[in-house]
Amino acid sequence: MSVRPRLLPWPGPAGQRCYLVSDADSTGYLSKLADEMEAVQLQMGTELIGHARLMLSDRKADARELRYLSNRLIEALQDALRISESRGGRISAPDEAESDGAARTDEGAQ
Repeated sequence: MSVRPRLLPWPGPAGQRCYLVSDADSTGYLSKLADEMEAVQLQMGTELIGHARLMLSDRKADARELRYLSNRLIEALQDALRISESRGGRISAPDEAESDGAARTDEGAQ
Protein backbone atom coordinates (compact mmCIF):
# COMPACT_ATOMS: atom_id res chain seq x y z
CA MET A 1 0.00 0.00 0.00
CA SER A 2 1.39 3.39 -0.95
CA VAL A 3 -0.02 6.40 0.82
CA ARG A 4 0.04 9.53 -1.32
CA PRO A 5 0.20 12.93 0.31
CA ARG A 6 -3.12 14.79 0.14
CA LEU A 7 -3.08 18.36 -1.14
CA LEU A 8 -4.97 20.35 1.47
CA PRO A 9 -7.53 22.99 0.47
CA TRP A 10 -5.71 25.82 2.24
CA PRO A 11 -2.28 27.40 1.73
CA GLY A 12 0.51 27.43 4.26
CA PRO A 13 1.67 30.56 6.11
CA ALA A 14 3.79 31.76 3.18
CA GLY A 15 1.21 30.76 0.57
CA GLN A 16 2.92 27.45 -0.21
CA ARG A 17 1.07 24.21 -0.85
CA CYS A 18 0.23 22.11 2.21
CA TYR A 19 0.08 18.32 2.18
CA LEU A 20 -1.19 15.75 4.63
CA VAL A 21 0.12 12.21 4.88
CA SER A 22 -2.35 10.06 6.77
CA ASP A 23 -3.52 6.51 7.07
CA ALA A 24 -5.23 4.84 4.12
CA ASP A 25 -8.78 5.27 5.44
CA SER A 26 -8.36 9.06 5.93
CA THR A 27 -10.54 9.25 9.02
CA GLY A 28 -8.29 11.54 11.04
CA TYR A 29 -9.18 15.01 12.28
CA LEU A 30 -7.27 16.89 9.56
CA SER A 31 -8.71 14.72 6.80
CA LYS A 32 -12.23 15.44 8.03
CA LEU A 33 -11.46 19.14 8.40
CA ALA A 34 -10.09 19.22 4.83
CA ASP A 35 -13.24 17.46 3.54
CA GLU A 36 -15.42 20.04 5.31
CA MET A 37 -13.33 22.93 3.99
CA GLU A 38 -13.59 21.60 0.43
CA ALA A 39 -17.37 21.38 0.78
CA VAL A 40 -17.54 24.97 2.05
CA GLN A 41 -15.29 26.22 -0.76
CA LEU A 42 -17.37 24.50 -3.43
CA GLN A 43 -20.61 25.82 -1.93
CA MET A 44 -19.21 29.34 -1.81
CA GLY A 45 -18.16 29.03 -5.46
CA THR A 46 -21.66 27.91 -6.41
CA GLU A 47 -23.21 30.87 -4.59
CA LEU A 48 -20.69 33.24 -6.17
CA ILE A 49 -21.67 32.05 -9.65
CA GLY A 50 -25.31 32.90 -8.86
CA HIS A 51 -24.27 36.33 -7.61
CA ALA A 52 -22.15 36.88 -10.73
CA ARG A 53 -25.07 36.03 -13.02
CA LEU A 54 -27.24 38.61 -11.26
CA MET A 55 -24.56 41.28 -11.26
CA LEU A 56 -23.69 40.78 -14.92
CA SER A 57 -27.35 41.16 -15.90
CA ASP A 58 -27.48 44.49 -14.01
CA ARG A 59 -26.39 47.23 -16.42
CA LYS A 60 -25.80 49.55 -13.45
CA ALA A 61 -22.89 47.49 -12.06
CA ASP A 62 -19.78 49.67 -12.16
CA ALA A 63 -16.18 48.75 -12.93
CA ARG A 64 -15.19 48.59 -9.24
CA GLU A 65 -17.94 46.08 -8.47
CA LEU A 66 -17.08 43.98 -11.52
CA ARG A 67 -13.38 44.00 -10.60
CA TYR A 68 -14.25 42.83 -7.09
CA LEU A 69 -16.47 40.11 -8.54
CA SER A 70 -13.71 39.03 -10.92
CA ASN A 71 -11.24 38.68 -8.05
CA ARG A 72 -13.68 36.56 -6.03
CA LEU A 73 -14.36 34.36 -9.09
CA ILE A 74 -10.61 33.88 -9.54
CA GLU A 75 -10.30 32.79 -5.90
CA ALA A 76 -13.22 30.38 -6.28
CA LEU A 77 -11.72 28.91 -9.44
CA GLN A 78 -8.35 28.47 -7.72
CA ASP A 79 -10.07 26.66 -4.85
CA ALA A 80 -11.97 24.39 -7.26
CA LEU A 81 -8.80 23.57 -9.19
CA ARG A 82 -6.92 22.76 -5.96
CA ILE A 83 -9.79 20.50 -4.85
CA SER A 84 -9.82 18.80 -8.24
CA GLU A 85 -6.08 18.21 -8.12
CA SER A 86 -6.29 16.90 -4.56
CA ARG A 87 -9.13 14.50 -5.32
CA GLY A 88 -7.53 13.37 -8.56
CA GLY A 89 -4.34 12.57 -6.68
CA ARG A 90 -6.28 10.29 -4.34
CA ILE A 91 -7.90 8.21 -7.05
CA SER A 92 -6.20 4.85 -7.45
CA ALA A 93 -4.83 4.20 -10.89
CA PRO A 94 -6.16 0.96 -12.47
CA ASP A 95 -2.73 -0.70 -12.16
CA GLU A 96 -2.51 0.14 -8.46
CA ALA A 97 -6.01 -1.18 -7.74
CA GLU A 98 -5.22 -4.46 -9.49
CA SER A 99 -1.91 -4.88 -7.69
CA ASP A 100 -3.56 -4.13 -4.30
CA GLY A 101 -6.25 -6.74 -5.00
CA ALA A 102 -3.64 -9.30 -6.04
CA ALA A 103 -1.62 -8.65 -2.90
CA ARG A 104 -4.69 -9.10 -0.69
CA THR A 105 -5.59 -12.36 -2.46
CA ASP A 106 -2.05 -13.68 -1.98
CA GLU A 107 -2.10 -12.71 1.68
CA GLY A 108 -5.43 -14.49 2.23
CA ALA A 109 -4.06 -17.72 0.74
CA GLN A 110 -1.27 -18.00 3.31
